[in-house]
Amino acid sequence: QVQLVESGGDLVQAGGSLRLSCAASGIIFSRNTMGWYRQVPEKQRELVATITSGGIINYADFVKGRFTISRDNAKNTVSLQMNSLKPEDTAVYYCNARYGFRASWGQGTQVTVSS
Repeated sequence: QVQLVESGGDLVQAGGSLRLSCAASGIIFSRNTMGWYRQVPEKQRELVATITSGGIINYADFVKGRFTISRDNAKNTVSLQMNSLKPEDTAVYYCNARYGFRASWGQGTQVTVSS
């Protein structure tokens, strides 16, 4: 059974930083592309950043230079360091694991950035 458990969401002031973490189990972690997505009410979930099994990273344009994704295959974790947070970064952030046609999601963690 695949489990992705996010943590680290919080209320922070604009300009602040947060670090999100996702602990994975039930998958061969090192083979999966791991990613972070976010969603606000009444909008589609959108990609924030992904990191492949080989370490290739992709960022959404709106987070380039502010967010950093990383993975630790020994600990089966993927993290998202978020700096220079803006009110528009407020969303539920979801961890995603993808291998072939299979995709799994965590339950999400709330990030709220106050102005």
